Amino acid sequence: MMFERTLRAGLFRVGGGDAEAAHEWTLERLAGVSRRGALLAVLRSRYAVAAPRRVFGVEFPNPVGLAAGMDKDGRALPAWPALGFGFVEVGTVTAHAQPGNPRPRLFRLRASEAVVNRMGFNNAGAEALAARLAALSRPLGVPLGISLGKSKVTPLAEAVDDYLASYRVLRDHGDYFAVNVSSPNTPGLRALQDREHLDVLLAALVGEKPVLVKIAPDLTWPAIAELLEVCLARGAAGVIATNTTLSRDGLAPADRARGAETGGLSGRPLAARAREVVGFVHRETGGRLPVVGVGGIVEPDDAARMFDAGASLVQLYTGFIYRGPALVRAVARGSRTAPAVGTPA
Repeated sequence: MMFERTLRAGLFRVGGGDAEAAHEWTLERLAGVSRRGALLAVLRSRYAVAAPRRVFGVEFPNPVGLAAGMDKDGRALPAWPALGFGFVEVGTVTAHAQPGNPRPRLFRLRASEAVVNRMGFNNAGAEALAARLAALSRPLGVPLGISLGKSKVTPLAEAVDDYLASYRVLRDHGDYFAVNVSSPNTPGLRALQDREHLDVLLAALVGEKPVLVKIAPDLTWPAIAELLEVCLARGAAGVIATNTTLSRDGLAPADRARGAETGGLSGRPLAARAREVVGFVHRETGGRLPVVGVGGIVEPDDAARMFDAGASLVQLYTGFIYRGPALVRAVARGSRTAPAVGTPA
């Protein structure tokens, strides 16, 4: 409540209300916190919750993760476990460093507890991320996922080599890898969810580390079923459901003008659809393919319903922006009673 009443109001005023300026300001402060061991210990004592579970062969201290996009380049890694997260996903990272799309490209829809972004995979590149991870002075203490995407300059026909270049540089640093083929902000990227493209991509990437596929919420049920067939056939470790949506259903009237901005929508309006996709994946695969549920989790009940639908793990992004670290703690505590469904070792 203190975060929502005081801290959030201050953060939302940073940069004259510019959402990306506030994001950068927050990351800089958390990067500073990451260098202060005593402060990290204080935060851990307040927010860390033990609710362990094993999913796709990886041990998670609790099933609540930070979604990709919040800390693309791993600038504040030690801070996230101290704020209660049981795993952290960095990226999306690309083989080539790239600035992303022109600003402004990140928009808050406050009445809807939502965000629209068209960031465009802005990141310093796989080599820079690998160097930062190699320089960490101590173990992170929680599993690290790395989200891989296609560089914008790389033609679709060369996408496999582009993903492989990032994977080879980062292979030794990640506990699992997420294949992002579902962002709406890189032209042509979502075509990689098609059977032919995804089959070739997973054949190249699946190996000694768990590889998960992040899917769009806008796919039809037959398209998702086809994608899942490929995932099972090629040995993918799981599915992340879902990425942002192109739909604008569920926006509050006050947000409809700002919601018309081009980009992917995340937050509360996505909750029902993301939960439907999680349930479909769980039923369609008979629990053989663990699901990471993400999309619209802004209160503990949203996470509980994700677990009930079949998620083995959940991730937060927009909900964390609006509700702060207390949401992480509450979801982790609630997960202690959640059924450990769809969690083969």
